[in-house]
Amino acid sequence: MSHALKQVFNKDKTFRPKRKFEPGTQRFELHKKAQASLNAGLDLKVAVQLPPGEEQNDWVAVHVVDFFNRINLIYGTISDYCTEQSCPVMSGGPKYEYRWQDEHKYRKPTALSAPQYMNLLMDWIEVQINNEDIFPTNVGTPFPKNFLPVVKKILSRLFRVFVHVYIHHFDRITQMGSEAHVNTCYKHFYYFVKEFNLIDTKELEPLVSL
Repeated sequence: MSHALKQVFNKDKTFRPKRKFEPGTQRFELHKKAQASLNAGLDLKVAVQLPPGEEQNDWVAVHVVDFFNRINLIYGTISDYCTEQSCPVMSGGPKYEYRWQDEHKYRKPTALSAPQYMNLLMDWIEVQINNEDIFPTNVGTPFPKNFLPVVKKILSRLFRVFVHVYIHHFDRITQMGSEAHVNTCYKHFYYFVKEFNLIDTKELEPLVSL
C-alpha cells in the first residue's frame, strides 16, 4: 500500500463507519479466509471462487460488506475534490449519467451532483447490509428470496463509484500514489461480480477499456 494511502487510512478518514464481522461467527471465518487468499497473493480470479463446502450466499454477503468498506475508503480519499462545483452531475464522462432513485424522496430517477449521489448511495447500502431480514448474521437463519436482487443493486451502484473515480478523479488517485491499490480493488470487484454473474455486462461497459 502506498505511503499516501496509508496516511489516509491511518487518519481513519473513512466515508462511513466500517461494518465489522463478529468474531467467532461463520462470516468472520469466511472474511478471514477471503483476506488470507488476497494476502497470499493468489490470482484474483482464483481468490474470488467459492471455497469448497461453503454456502454461496454467505460468501457473497461477506464480499458485499467488504467491497462497501473498501470503496468507501477509496471515495473518502478523493471526496474533498468531488464537490458540487467540480461534479454537478453524477457521471462517468459525457456518455454516462447516473440518476438516483429510491423508495422515499426520489421515486423517479433524479439527476444529482456526485457528492449528493454518493451520500444517498452509502446511506442506502448501510441500511441494506445492517438489515437482518436481508443480511442475516445468525448461523442457520436463511437468506431471503430477495437477497441476490438486493446484492445486484448494491454492487451495480458501487460500480458507479469506480466509474466516477476513474473517469473524473484518477489524477488525484495518481498524485497520492495509490493507483495500484485502487486498480487491485477494482480488479477484485470485477472478477467477483463476473464469477457470480452479479452485474450485467452492459453495466460494466464504462470501464471496459480497463
